[in-house]
Amino acid sequence: MPKKITVTPFPAVVPSPVVMVSCKGKEEDSKPNIITLAWVGIVCSDPPTVGISIRPGRYSYSLIKESGEFVVNIPTEALLNEVDFCGLVSGKLVDKFIKTNLTPVPSEKVAVPLIKECPVNMECKLTQIIAVGVHDLFLGEIVTVHIDEAIRRNKGMDITKMTPIAYCSGSSDYWGLKGPLGRYGFTKSAFD
Repeated sequence: MPKKITVTPFPAVVPSPVVMVSCKGKEEDSKPNIITLAWVGIVCSDPPTVGISIRPGRYSYSLIKESGEFVVNIPTEALLNEVDFCGLVSGKLVDKFIKTNLTPVPSEKVAVPLIKECPVNMECKLTQIIAVGVHDLFLGEIVTVHIDEAIRRNKGMDITKMTPIAYCSGSSDYWGLKGPLGRYGFTKSAFD
């Protein structure tokens, strides 16, 4: 058994899913923006709620706070260049939809567009902002989910066809998924 060492605290939950969050201000003429985030996760199943963490100084922070809406788009490995770019450049300076050639598509229940090239899109209504530290946690109720037919499997999604991107914070690496390791509940009888 390897020896454990104690290190300075850091976000050691790995991997984290990488998402592209589309957002826009409340004004009708506000241009949509995209922010890449890895501090994201499901926080409740009923009502279905997602949490995203954003630093208050980021351009998207004020857009989401102002409009009360956002869309969580799950990118594929094929979009890695666009994912990285949208996390490096401010939407104040660059129209990320134009620069990356990503396609904004009207959503059904929010005024924020979804990203067509992403196989999963979750339209969200902001329910709460919690100050945590250098990031604030935005909680959004998922009001509509869009899934590409090509990745649909039973009542869920075929993650191997989806090829999502993961982020490892300690090493700042992106990772892909190589395949399934097991199904939830597969050890139920193993520990009886």
